[in-house]
Amino acid sequence: MHHHNHYYGQSHILARYAGLDDEFPPRLRGYLQHGWNIGCGWNPAHEFFDGAWRFVWSDWPRRRGHYLGRRNYHVVGAPWLYLLELEPELGAVPEDEREGTLWFLFHGWEGGKISGNHRRLIDEIKETERGPVTISLYYTEFERREIRQHYEKAGFDVICFGQRGWNYEGTDRRFLYKQLEAFRRHKRVASNRLATAIFYGVSVGCEPAVYGDPMDLAGENPLFGGVARIERLWPEMIGKQVDPVAAREITDEELGRAWLLPPEEMRMLFDWRERD
Repeated sequence: MHHHNHYYGQSHILARYAGLDDEFPPRLRGYLQHGWNIGCGWNPAHEFFDGAWRFVWSDWPRRRGHYLGRRNYHVVGAPWLYLLELEPELGAVPEDEREGTLWFLFHGWEGGKISGNHRRLIDEIKETERGPVTISLYYTEFERREIRQHYEKAGFDVICFGQRGWNYEGTDRRFLYKQLEAFRRHKRVASNRLATAIFYGVSVGCEPAVYGDPMDLAGENPLFGGVARIERLWPEMIGKQVDPVAAREITDEELGRAWLLPPEEMRMLFDWRERD
């Protein structure tokens, strides 16, 4: 129904898990949460068709949505967790061979750029991380040469996992597969804001860290409370050293591990059943 469902190849992963074509996944009749969200699953200004289902990762977005008077929620678990079910060994290396930090710069999007003190952030990364550092830039920053070169000149390996897609075009359906391979090679995952990538990394055994200049995003809607609210509600996930047990418990909750569906139920819920 909505092109957001294709972001990062998430509907493709769900189709594959359900035993269907993952190159051209069937229409998902509703809205699929595409990233970790501190609100009701989507940005505050997102528009919905009346009566459409809202498929969220965990029960917390559903509860927050109900508090706002919104209905038609169904909790299904994060597509990332279904990918882990499909690819239990992709990119895996022996635990003692994992090294370094996969560091995610908080990113903008097609409609808003980030701004902040990159040089100061680089100094803090170098002071904190003890092994090799790989900087992951979203394509909106990777294509901004003035940002990319800050990190290249600092001696970091700078990578980009591709594009999430827009209006059903340009979606790299291997986006999350490539991330999974990278996470499983690294010992730590870090970012300057608590965001989706931190939870993905924790789910496959990375030690998390959240520190540094959180940057400003042009046009960022303050309705959900932003960085201040994140630090208030998820303090256990903030810092250069985070308790791994607490991080794993929070990650399982936020990604909705307890809500994963069997393939048959997913096909029924999404109306993906075969018809005579």
